[in-house]
Amino acid sequence: MIKATVKFILDGKPMSDGRHAVCLRILKNRKKKIISLGLKCERHHFFNERFTKQHPDFQVENEVLLNMKSRALRIIREYQIEGEDFSLRDFEQRFRPEQDSSDITIHSFWTEKIKDLEIAGSAGNARAYRDVKNSFFKFETNTLLRFKELTPALLDKYETYLRSKNNTNGGISLKMRTIRALFNSAIAKDVISIEYYPFKAYKISRLKSVPEKRALNLKELSLFKELDTNENPHLIDAKNYFLFSFYTRGMNYMDMLKLRWDDIRNDRIVYTRSKTGKRFVIKVLQPVQEILDYYKSLPNNTGYVFPLLLKENMTAMQIEHRKDKTLKKYNRDLKEIAKIQGINTKITSYVARHSYATFLKEKNVSTDKISESMGHANLQVTMNYLKSFSNDDIDEANDKLLEL
Repeated sequence: MIKATVKFILDGKPMSDGRHAVCLRILKNRKKKIISLGLKCERHHFFNERFTKQHPDFQVENEVLLNMKSRALRIIREYQIEGEDFSLRDFEQRFRPEQDSSDITIHSFWTEKIKDLEIAGSAGNARAYRDVKNSFFKFETNTLLRFKELTPALLDKYETYLRSKNNTNGGISLKMRTIRALFNSAIAKDVISIEYYPFKAYKISRLKSVPEKRALNLKELSLFKELDTNENPHLIDAKNYFLFSFYTRGMNYMDMLKLRWDDIRNDRIVYTRSKTGKRFVIKVLQPVQEILDYYKSLPNNTGYVFPLLLKENMTAMQIEHRKDKTLKKYNRDLKEIAKIQGINTKITSYVARHSYATFLKEKNVSTDKISESMGHANLQVTMNYLKSFSNDDIDEANDKLLEL
C-alpha cells in the first residue's frame, strides 16, 4: 500500500516581521515536500499542528487547517484506492489548485505569486511583481488570459504600448524579465508546458541600454555642502542623508532607512546590506559623526538612526511603503537644493553613490577597489565593489574624502 504522512509545521526561518509561515509537510518514501499554506503566526502561537488561543482568529484559522488536512488525507486515500503511485509534485498539484491547471489564468497565478512573496517577507519583490502586473493589465484588459495566449506577438504589442508611455529600454527590460520569471514559475508548477515558452522568440537581451552615470563634480559637491540650513530648515534631512550616503561608501537608501544605533560601534558602522546580504564595516568619518550627533540630539521613540521609520516592528510591506513615501520626498528636496545652489546636475539619492566612486577615482584610488559601474539602469544592478578588500584598505581610501 502507498504510504504517506502529512503534518502542519512552521517554517524554521522567520520572516522579516518575525513571524513564521505555516506549511504542510508531506513525507513519502523518505522524501519530503513543504507546501506553504498562506498562513503565518508567531512561533509561540502554534503548537501540535494548531493555532493556540493567543493567536488572533485562532478558531477560524484552525478550521481552515482542519479542512486542509482533510483534503490532503483525501487525496492520499484516493491514490491508495486507485492503486496509483504518485510523486510529491503530483500531490502538490492536486492539493493546491481546485481547478485544472489549464484553467489557471495569468492574472490569478500572478496574484498568488505576489501573495506568496508577501508571506515570505519579500516585500520589494512583491511590489515589483505587483507594479508590472498593474502595468500589463492596463495594456491587456482580459483578466482571463491564459499562459498559452502569452505569445511573442503579444509581448511585442506590450513593448509598443510601453514605448508609447515613454518607458526606456531599461524599464521595458525590467518588466519583461519579471514576466519571464512569472512564466518560468508557471512551468515549474506544471501550469504550462515549456513548448509555449515565448521568450525563445522574444529576446529581452536586445533591450540593453547604456546606463546613465550622474555624479557631482568637486565644485558641485562644495556647493551642495554650503547649503544654509538655517535659511532652509526643511531641507536639513535631505542634505544630511545625501552627505551621509556619500561619506559611507554610497550607502543605499533602504539601508539608511533601517540603520539602527546598535549598528554603530565605537568608530565603525556595521550593517548587512539589504539587497546583497553582504556585511559592511565602515569607518565613521568626521562629517558622518556630526550627522550622527545631530540625530542623536533629537527625540526618538525608536532605535533607528534617522527619523524615517517612525515605529518599531513594522511589517516588510509597511517598511516598503514607508520607503517609497520618504524616498519621493527626499528626491524632491534634493531637486530643490540643486535649484537653490545652482547645481545643474539632476540630483537623486543614487547620485551620492555615483559621486563617491567618481571622487575616489579622480583621487587615483585603484579601480580594483572601486567599481565604475555605479550608474544603475534598473533595480537589479548591485554595487558590490568592496568584495575582496579589507576594511583597512577601504578606510584608507575613504579618508581621502576628507580632502574635500
